[in-house]
Amino acid sequence: MTTAKVSTQMSESMTLAVFLTLAGGFQDAYSYNCRGKVFANAQTGNIVLLGQNLAQGNWDLVLRYLLPLAAFLAGVYITEWVHHLYKDYTRIHWRQIVLVIEILLLMVVGFLPQSLNGLANMMMSFACAMQVNSFRKFRGIPCATTMCIGNMRSATEMLCKYHITRDKNLLRKSRHYYLVILIFAAGAAAGALLSIQLGERSIWLAALLLMAGFVLMFIKEDIRKESNSETSRTEP
Repeated sequence: MTTAKVSTQMSESMTLAVFLTLAGGFQDAYSYNCRGKVFANAQTGNIVLLGQNLAQGNWDLVLRYLLPLAAFLAGVYITEWVHHLYKDYTRIHWRQIVLVIEILLLMVVGFLPQSLNGLANMMMSFACAMQVNSFRKFRGIPCATTMCIGNMRSATEMLCKYHITRDKNLLRKSRHYYLVILIFAAGAAAGALLSIQLGERSIWLAALLLMAGFVLMFIKEDIRKESNSETSRTEP
């Protein structure tokens, strides 16, 4: 077995995961604190609140939670088309196109007044869906950058399996998930504080984090990879 240095796409690097996860936590706190207590990313919460208002007959609040859900579904659908149309494009990675769309949407959201919170939440939910559907794993480990429940489950599962098997690779994966959760919490804390202090335009800070991620993706990351063969290939 030999160890070779392999050049990989930065779209699966831990560095990019940090920027995307900070932005994800920031957006959720921003939408809740600054845009009418709606979650841009945590659609499970929106479904619960939608069901509660339906049961209570609060018809004026139903659309507040229904429209972001519809926008999330639309974001996933559009992302699949972007992937299909640009997956073989060589000048720019298709995931960078997704980030550009996200950045533009968040920039527009920063200009929207409180009277247009519904539109702002729809645009953020659409952007969140594009991100979660495009960036699904980092360093080969499936991971979400816009929500925590799946990461929490995986982190604790890997930790338990490590204690059973003493496989250090499982411990590494568990730490990876817990780190992403902490980063998301840091982004949410920043989003909560800055959205209260700066108001609607604070979302531009999340857009800047995504812009940093966009720039990072022009860089190839070298990692060491074990292989049984003398040659290794570069992942697309």
